[in-house]
Amino acid sequence: MTTKVFIVIVSYNGMTWLRRCLKSCGSYDVIIVDNNSNDGTVPFIKSTFPEFVLLEQNENLGFGAANNIGISEALKNGADYVFLLNQDAYMEKYTLEKLIGIHSRNPDFGILSPIHLNGSGTQLDHNFSKYIKLNNALQSDFLTQSFSQQIYEVPFVNAAAWLLPRGTLEKVGGFDPIFYHYSEDVNYCQRVIFHNFKIGIVPETHILHDRELRSKLKITNTSENLAYFERSLKQSWANINIEIESQVRIKKQIIVKTILKSILKFRFYEVLGNLHKYRRLNHILPEILNSRKKNIKIGLHYLNE
Repeated sequence: MTTKVFIVIVSYNGMTWLRRCLKSCGSYDVIIVDNNSNDGTVPFIKSTFPEFVLLEQNENLGFGAANNIGISEALKNGADYVFLLNQDAYMEKYTLEKLIGIHSRNPDFGILSPIHLNGSGTQLDHNFSKYIKLNNALQSDFLTQSFSQQIYEVPFVNAAAWLLPRGTLEKVGGFDPIFYHYSEDVNYCQRVIFHNFKIGIVPETHILHDRELRSKLKITNTSENLAYFERSLKQSWANINIEIESQVRIKKQIIVKTILKSILKFRFYEVLGNLHKYRRLNHILPEILNSRKKNIKIGLHYLNE
């Protein structure tokens, strides 16, 4: 029986990388979900890669929701595996074949990732080097380039290049929509582990992650600070592997105490900032609790919904 594999790519103003990214996909079935790009991405894909499925969106849905659309399309067409690939990443030859072959012999892994090199392939992607440190054996073996294992288990690897077997998707579902952009892959890994799958890095396979040209996110105002605060709480409290009742209570107590201290010191700007945080916490808590209730269950959550 032929294994059906689909590559899913979310595009958004990605003309800097897309030609090389899409060319690296070879003869695989590719589904591109475009988040309302305005840099010529859509006409470029239609004219240069007409064989790929292009699902145009009328707005920027964010990384997770757009991937859910692509994954749903792949599953509808009988996918055995879905490979998520960033628009700024390029596959090396045989990367996908090797990942699938290794997974077929290790079905207890719910996510497999290749090694992520930088855009030129000369060294590790900077962020990916942090994930290698999550496994002492992998870190040691990488230094010597003598790998003793086919797969090294880690608690997290970012979603720039994920092999997702159908079994993972049917049990865990898709990305949780409470995350618009950033932390959705952290949450997904938490859920994969909860549902008794492992997450692994396969050292004999590689992709190139060309993120050197991307600007780093900087928090510059109150609104962005609140958004970061919200995302941090969601990342921590939507983790279904832990209980959060005491964490919520303690966090509220800390904010209230901080507000009272600021009042006594006449630091009313700090009072206002922490009042905003307290209100934001109470606003998002029901959403987090609903997410936890849903994600502990088995099913195609957020896919085909």
